[in-house]
Amino acid sequence: MRKTFMGVQLRRLREERGLTQVALARTLGLSASYLNQIEQNQRPLTVSVLLKISAALGVDVQRFSDDEEARLIAGLNDVLADQPPGGTGQEQVSLAEIRELAASMPAVARTLIGMHGRYRQALERLDALAAPWDDERAGQQGTAAPAPPPMAYEEVRDYFFAHHNHMGELDAAAERCAAQWGLEPRRADHVLQQRLEQQHGVRVVTPGPEAPVLHSGTLRLFDAASGVLYLSDRLEGGQRNFHMATQLAFLEMEPVLQRLAQDARLSSPEARQLARIGLANYFAGALLMPYSAFLHAAEEEGYDIERLVQRFGVGFEAVCHRLSMLQRPQARGIPFIFIRVDRAGNISKRQSATHFHFSRIGGTCPLWNVYEAFAQPGRIATQLARMPDGRTYLWVARTVQHGGGAWGAPGKLHAVALGCDIEHAPRWVYAKGLNLADPAAAVPIGMGCKVCERTSCPQRAFPPVGRALEVDERRSTLAPYPVANPQRLL
Repeated sequence: MRKTFMGVQLRRLREERGLTQVALARTLGLSASYLNQIEQNQRPLTVSVLLKISAALGVDVQRFSDDEEARLIAGLNDVLADQPPGGTGQEQVSLAEIRELAASMPAVARTLIGMHGRYRQALERLDALAAPWDDERAGQQGTAAPAPPPMAYEEVRDYFFAHHNHMGELDAAAERCAAQWGLEPRRADHVLQQRLEQQHGVRVVTPGPEAPVLHSGTLRLFDAASGVLYLSDRLEGGQRNFHMATQLAFLEMEPVLQRLAQDARLSSPEARQLARIGLANYFAGALLMPYSAFLHAAEEEGYDIERLVQRFGVGFEAVCHRLSMLQRPQARGIPFIFIRVDRAGNISKRQSATHFHFSRIGGTCPLWNVYEAFAQPGRIATQLARMPDGRTYLWVARTVQHGGGAWGAPGKLHAVALGCDIEHAPRWVYAKGLNLADPAAAVPIGMGCKVCERTSCPQRAFPPVGRALEVDERRSTLAPYPVANPQRLL
């Protein structure tokens, strides 16, 4: 825990519980004057006091983690970078001021980020209202097309992000099921198939004489009327097990999935349905890689992804995804960031158990090794990368490919990346041979060109949003889009 002065957060917690300083001090076994000094940031919040707070008030220690502060800083950066260009009187907000706001007034920071999200949604609706009218669909001249709702997939992504990519209830249930059913790594297929048939009357069938061919790239199809689960013959063993486990999630965990998907952050039926699928997939991964056994194996293998692939009989991407979920209180793994991109830089998966995230406004950084992985298909690439806020991460990236199933049929090629803060890197096998103590060994990257503050980056694809450019016909520079009077250079 880097930031040890958490007085504002502690005072807010005390006020939420309706406690006086004297009452809370008595509960924690501290003197009132000592607690007052903590709340005034005159004394640090020590680990021993933090554990007392957690035990006495039932508060997750993550609430006082600097990871949450870093998330707020990144969100505020997005808010400030997305402002329309102003006149000469527009004042730039320094990074130091942003950090102070996130640290001292986190509730205000969250409110601003929430307001900005609603502002962006309002702009999208206005864009739709300004679009050409469709008289036939509208029914009369002068009626605009309905405004689009918020993007469902973004709401679902934010839902998992808010939970630090850890759903404790599903993890615990999956672990219980794995133990009760006698499910073992690499030998799960028979147990899953037997559970489907004996408990739910569902027969698993792959395309053949008795089953239709699954068209349009369908990998799993459940026919509830006939009680048949069709699985594509393109699936490998680990993938077949994952799809059977997903179907069991819908059958065994229906009330839990339904309740979790009713979260207030999910504003539409489509978003709630997508969340149900995401939660079922989460349960499937947790069933095939039960929390305690998987965490023990990960620690034993130094979080070696390929060794875990062999031990649990699942794919490279599945292991990376599961490693990013190990955030059970009192039994946490390395807090990883997981991301999946295509060649064009589109992000199709993004989960984080920690503070790291890329901007919604700009694309990802071209200096990041997740793109270098495409130049070496199937090989693991490592990188030390430093963000503009000074944090350094160890990243591991590799391509994953799924064939189209026939000659000429398009397949899927992605690069998946797993990263962690450099403070956790010594626990990770991929840090071997890297000089973690040398600042010059880290590649400077950013959250995306439009919000990146590295004005001297020669790889910049877009000018920074909201910054005036220095246009000088007499001078040419290696870095495109030079900024006039930069105030927040890093």
